[in-house]
This record gives sequence, structure tokens and C-alpha cells, in this order.
Amino acid sequence: MLDIKLIRENPDAVRQGLKNKNAEDIVDQILSLDEERRGIIAKVEDLKAKKNQVSAQIPAMKKAGQDTAPIFAEMKRVGDEIALLDGQQGEVEEKIEFILRRTPNIAHSSVPVGKSAEDNVEVRRWLPEGFSFENDYKVLDHIELGKKLSLLDFERGTKIAGSGFPLYTGKGATLERALINYMLDYHLQHHEYKEIMPPVLVNRDSMKGTGQIPKMEEDMYFIEKDGLYPIPTAEVPITNIHRDEILAEKELTIKYVGYSPCFRREAGSYGKDSKGFLRVHQFNKVEMVKFSKPDNSYDELEMMVNDAEDILKALKIPYRILMLCTGDLSFSAAKCYDIETWSPAENKWLEASSCSNFETFQARRANIRYRKEDKKVEFVHTLNGSGLATSRLMVSMLENYQTPEGKIIVPPVLQKYTGFSVIE
Repeated sequence: MLDIKLIRENPDAVRQGLKNKNAEDIVDQILSLDEERRGIIAKVEDLKAKKNQVSAQIPAMKKAGQDTAPIFAEMKRVGDEIALLDGQQGEVEEKIEFILRRTPNIAHSSVPVGKSAEDNVEVRRWLPEGFSFENDYKVLDHIELGKKLSLLDFERGTKIAGSGFPLYTGKGATLERALINYMLDYHLQHHEYKEIMPPVLVNRDSMKGTGQIPKMEEDMYFIEKDGLYPIPTAEVPITNIHRDEILAEKELTIKYVGYSPCFRREAGSYGKDSKGFLRVHQFNKVEMVKFSKPDNSYDELEMMVNDAEDILKALKIPYRILMLCTGDLSFSAAKCYDIETWSPAENKWLEASSCSNFETFQARRANIRYRKEDKKVEFVHTLNGSGLATSRLMVSMLENYQTPEGKIIVPPVLQKYTGFSVIE
């Protein structure tokens, strides 16, 4: 959530920031409501001062034998007026919160200005030794490979749950489990994260805290009877670990990593490429989450991107890094890098990870703060990144590791997890 002080002190910068993010300009509306709120507060303070002043006269009046009834009547009138103004203040503050909870974060100054994904900037790419974008044999896509080698069964997954719910079978299931375990172990052993196994159902406050609700509520599954949401990402429960807490400065940076299944309705995806793993309602993901001090959060973001890259380099999967422009940033992000892996069959890059810095946007919503050495309390910066999502990574892995004979070589780093080196 944006800081109302930021809007008050830098209205033009916020207005431009919202424009850059293709968002509605709410600055004048917020400033008007804020002025109304502060006017009410000033009236209440004057009335309370008056009430205290009058109250102080009562003992002397009683001692002098004077009639205090008019004073008590005046105090009642003032008290009623204060109660009325308190109600008005509450209404105004509700309006402010309603608007701010639906207003996106402002992009960091280093983010390129642009309208859509077409304006994203490629930062770098990494290709394994000997890699070529051209193949001298017919490349099968992940669906054909999955069917031929009995790894994936999208048809039966649809029968069981509906379109977008994949079914892994045999060595496909083993390969998926191996990939998850390898990524977790790598982050624990090489990047010093603390492992978390979070709930996969969360309450509304948790979804509000990370910014999924109310703006993107239509994309979430909801269990109405229990008031719980299947998580769209482990970012939600892991970030909410410290909701309504004050952390010690010496604890920061806190680094968590956790695996979870993820559930997304993808309500706005009609007409997009949805075959196989390209767009699913359930997928697996290893998530990295950080709680950082504001002064080093952007260094932590760069390190988080490097942590995700290390996995892909170890797997020898070709990838590229994009810095998202202002118009393609998510609702909550101030800066984001997408990591895309190469699909030979699709002949394009597929998003496999996003690493974002939200600055204080989520921390304000979830009330996550830290106490500095000088005892002052400030909001932390929160960051998260996929380390990585398995669905599109599996597409790239299967397709890049296939042989002309239609076999799949298991990446060497996964072989101790799978127990086999070739799928045929």
C-alpha cells in the first residue's frame, strides 16, 4: 500500500508513477480525503481541549457552591460532537483505505518506462556451451514427449479435475519431484536460505497482506464455506509469517525458501496459448522470500536473481533475464526481473521465474516492521522470487535434453535424485 505521506509530499511524482504503470490517477481524490480527515482531527483536538478546560472548572465551581448543571450540559454537547466527528473520521479513513488497497505500487526510478511487455529490456542471456537455436532433427514438444515416454497425461488430468490440472506419471512424476528437491537443496546449501513448508490454504488477511486481494480476487480460488484461499504462490503464506510483527534490525536480511503447489484460476487468460504446461491452474514452485532493510533491498534483489540463475546454470538450461518496464510490472512490485527459459519446440522464451522488490508496499499492508538500533520502528522491504516454477522449466528441460532418437537425458545434477540417467 502506498504511503499517504508520499502522496501528500510528492503528488506530481506519484501521479507520474501511476501513469507509468497504466493505473488510475487517484492523487487528487486522496489529497482531498486526507485534507478532510486532518480537518476533522483538528476539530476533535480543539473540542477535547475545550472539554478538558471546562472540566477543570468543575471542582472550583462546586467548592464555591455554583450550579454546575450548565457545565455538564456543555460537556455532553461537546462529547456528542466529538463522537459524531470520530464517526466521520472513520468513514473518511475507510474511503482512503479502499482506494489505496486498489492502487498499485510505484516503480523504482531504475525501471524503464513502457506500456507493455513489448517494452521490457533484455539484461543478459546465458547459453550452455555448444548450444544452438537450430536443430538438425525434428524437435518434439513437451506434450509429445510426455505422451510418447509416459511422463505426462493431460487428458486424464482433465478427466480428474478439469483443463489445466496436469497429471504426472511414472518417471515424469519422479523427475518433477527430483527437480523440486534439487532446487530446495541447492538454495539451502549454496544460498543460505531457511526452509519453510507453509500451509497451502490461507485466510483473507494473508491475501490482502501480499496484495492479491482485493485487486486480483477474480484470479483466486476460494473455499467459501471455510473462508480460505488455495495459495497462488508460496509468497503469500511465507510473507505473512511476520505479519503484525516487529523484527529486530540484527535479524535482517531474513531469507526463506519453500516449496508449494500453486493454484490460479487464470480468469483473464482466455485466448492465450494454454496447451500443456504453458498455462495451467495448478503447478509446483520453489519460492524465495526476503525481509530486508530498505538501504540494501536492491542489492538483495540482484542476489536473488543470481540465486535463480545458479539453478539454471547447474541444469544447463538456456535462459535470458528481462527487466520489466513500468507498464508490465505486477500490482505490488516496484521492480521486477523475469527469467525466461528457451523452448525449442515453441521456438520462444517462456517465463520460469519472476524476482521482485516490493519495497514497503506489502509491509504496510501486512504491518511488518523492524526496530532499528536507535529504537525507531520502520517498515521492512519485502522481496520474492521463483527459484523456480517447475511447469515451464519442465517444458524447457524435456525439450532441450531430448535426443534425435526421442530419448531424454536426465540433467546430470538430477540423476542422484531420480536414480536413472535416461528416459526412453
